Amino acid sequence: MDFSSITGSTSFLLQGAAYTFELTATSAIGAIILGTFLALGKMAKSRVLSLLCSGYINLMRAVPLVLILFWFFFLVPVFIAWFTGSPIPVPVGPEKTALITFILFEAAYYAEIIRAGIQSISRGQLYASSALGLSFGQTMRYVILPQAFRNMGPVLLTQTIVLFQDTSLVYVLSATDFMGAVSKIAQRDSQLTLMYCFAAVCYFVVSFTLSTGVKQMQKKLAIIR
Repeated sequence: MDFSSITGSTSFLLQGAAYTFELTATSAIGAIILGTFLALGKMAKSRVLSLLCSGYINLMRAVPLVLILFWFFFLVPVFIAWFTGSPIPVPVGPEKTALITFILFEAAYYAEIIRAGIQSISRGQLYASSALGLSFGQTMRYVILPQAFRNMGPVLLTQTIVLFQDTSLVYVLSATDFMGAVSKIAQRDSQLTLMYCFAAVCYFVVSFTLSTGVKQMQKKLAIIR
């Protein structure tokens, strides 16, 4: 094992790590926003809206993430070309593909977490808000969602850790995230064992650190309750 493959490629690895964290953060924010609307839609009184949101959530949760990545990367350019009348597929690019796919995919998981968080709040607060003259939107914005997000904070962070680990799949699209950088260095220097062990250690350290933070948050919330 030649550790110069790591020490000599620090800048490249840091660039890949920065992209991984950026992709994780932006995807999590987008997925939580979309997941909130999906959760509210699934709980809506409109049967059509509820069925549409439920169908989307069930579809995304039943299909492997790597398959969604391939669908978006290979099929969407064809659909865009057909819609715009272009004679050739319109490339989307690995970065945009990864961001949009992760938001659409992870939103289904966040939606179920958010729905459970909303349902954990006593319905008496809905009735009290209605008695005070608050609309449904105002009740959700000012009363229900703030409490729900506080209660489900640890679960949301746990799902974000899973999202962080899932971002390693973008290397199949030749995007240079941390795993992509590791793979390219491993193939360049023929150091497959060393580099993939190094990647495993890095992912473990980050995931374990975040998991420890989640446990601390759970303890603080237990004290508040």
